[in-house]
Amino acid sequence: MSISASDVKKLRDRTGAGMMDCKKALKESGGDLDAAIEYLRKKGQKVAEKRADREANQGVIVTKVTDDGKKAVALELNCETDFVAKNEEFGGHAASFAQTVLDEEITDRDTLYAAQANGTAISEHLKDLVGKIGEKIDIGQFELIKTDGAIISYVHPGNQLAVLVEFAGPLDDKEVGKDIAMQIAAMNPIAVNRDSVPQERIDEELQIAKDQMINEGKPAEIAEKAAQGKVRKFYEEHVLLEQKFVKDGSITVQEFLKQQNAPTVTSYKRLQLGESGN
Repeated sequence: MSISASDVKKLRDRTGAGMMDCKKALKESGGDLDAAIEYLRKKGQKVAEKRADREANQGVIVTKVTDDGKKAVALELNCETDFVAKNEEFGGHAASFAQTVLDEEITDRDTLYAAQANGTAISEHLKDLVGKIGEKIDIGQFELIKTDGAIISYVHPGNQLAVLVEFAGPLDDKEVGKDIAMQIAAMNPIAVNRDSVPQERIDEELQIAKDQMINEGKPAEIAEKAAQGKVRKFYEEHVLLEQKFVKDGSITVQEFLKQQNAPTVTSYKRLQLGESGN
């Protein structure tokens, strides 16, 4: 049967699929638009099954923050190639999924897949994307945080690293918040303060330091004191508020916040492509 260009355009506008794919779907569906959409979705499912064991280690990370700064999300959308990751439409889908997480305050993957974005379940959006692009597409890590204070987001150029920072109170200067977010992006701390560091991690660092001293021939009591010094150094390198401020190495992050009359940091989330978030 003859398929008109206008019908192809309608299907393309509805699905975003390629022109030739739309034309074939309409032919296979006898010109029925809804049947053609279903045809494309089934095609997407078949492609997804074929590519299920492929590595989807490229992608983008996007953030969304409410206007009042009280709620924010960071979300990773994965694909197989950097070429697809840089596509503006791919980034748009990531932003749409992140907005759904923000609006519905979603914290688990099953709920996210079942949730709707623009009237369609996100799981169906993913199938459609797979059918259209021909790559494995899936949502990676995502984080939602809420606060009575303030949240600042930062996305590093390239969209492969993002940070959400929660402050204990309102921020008069958003640039101060951005500086802290960039500090977290660059220095990758493991905790906000000493109390937030797991005790087993401290015990491990102490034991490593003591073993090193003893292996160098130091007496046990000297090794113990030296180990405590190394743990202090560990805090300075890995605890956010005790790290040297990247823009001024003469002060710590905590000192910088005090100088700016800014509230302290209460939590943060750092998402890097392909890694688990903090």
